Amino acid sequence: MTAALLTVEDINDSLQAIVDGAAERDLTDEETAQIEALEAQLAEAQARRERTEAIRARQAERAKVATPALHVKRSGDEGTDTLEAAFTNYLRTGRENADIEQLRAAQSEGTGSEGGFLVPDGIRDKIVARMVAFGGLASVVDNITTETGNNLTWLTEGDDTGNRAEQVAEGGTMAAGADLSWGQASLGAYSYMAGGTGGLPLRLSRELVQDSAFDIVGRVANKLGERGARLRSSLIVSGTGVNQPQGIVTGRTGTGMYSGGSDALVYADFLTVIHALDPVYRESGNCRWGFNDTFLKAVRGLLDTNGRPLLETSTASIAGERAGLSLLGYPVTIDQGFSNPTATSGTVNFGVFGDLREGYVIRNVKQIELLVNPYSRMANRQIEYSAWFRFDAIQQNTNAYLALTGTA
Repeated sequence: MTAALLTVEDINDSLQAIVDGAAERDLTDEETAQIEALEAQLAEAQARRERTEAIRARQAERAKVATPALHVKRSGDEGTDTLEAAFTNYLRTGRENADIEQLRAAQSEGTGSEGGFLVPDGIRDKIVARMVAFGGLASVVDNITTETGNNLTWLTEGDDTGNRAEQVAEGGTMAAGADLSWGQASLGAYSYMAGGTGGLPLRLSRELVQDSAFDIVGRVANKLGERGARLRSSLIVSGTGVNQPQGIVTGRTGTGMYSGGSDALVYADFLTVIHALDPVYRESGNCRWGFNDTFLKAVRGLLDTNGRPLLETSTASIAGERAGLSLLGYPVTIDQGFSNPTATSGTVNFGVFGDLREGYVIRNVKQIELLVNPYSRMANRQIEYSAWFRFDAIQQNTNAYLALTGTA
């Protein structure tokens, strides 16, 4: 019979016992020999343990590959992350899957939908990317993402451009100056649902959804992201700030560009805006314009006093490369959430100019919850999808940018 091998813990206990027994004296030759023998055994035991752990880890990896990621296996999932593959199966069937139980959304906070699952990061990123790309403005302002929706106290900066140092005689004291001015704002996390038209969920036929060749993740992510972006875009531009995000132009006194009637939009109007912004922000290298496609159309064809186009692009296709647009040396961001200049309702803030990342912040809650309902429209052979997301936004330094005001 093979003698049982001592473990690392057993050997360490034996070593400690010898050392404790000789606490008040030197080790004897016999004790020294015992320690040397035990240390040799300890080295062997540690090597055995490392080999065993390495084998176990290797076998565990093999088991992961050999075990189907889903309870219902289908072609095309090989190599896909287990969690995302399981979530894709949930999108196709609406049936809960043991692999995504860990994604079950906590229902103790806010007004999230019941029964949904938190979207895995990979799929969430597709939805968020679609929202950002669709809105435009969201990609050029300050963005922070938090794990939860707890209120955040946000510091706002007062206007300090009128304060400066002064000359003080030897032994004299300062006669002027002012303390820094700060305010506080609170960023919350309002809940919104992205679904189909009329406040209803997005609906897809069962045949289309269950077709393994159909990119269900891409379709749902694009459509829910796009529909969520339409709402976000409107709120980010002109939200009231009362029980909803504060828009970037809300409450701002705009810098007039043109007054309508017989007044045409001209080169000098843009110079007025550019030089109305304090140079400390204008020369930061971060300034840009923001307005909608209707105003972009009005700008096309305008010339400066030397006959050069005000609007420039780095590519031949302006429509396909909006990121390459430049107006008098400053990049342009198109966001359809901005209003059109209108003569029928007085002046409106239809755009912005300045350091928008310094001036405005969006707070996003990382979790997006998606509810798949295969039952309500069963008679019509449709599956319903609705996504819940949370965000807030606020002006953080209104000295850094200007609102554009004008009539049609």
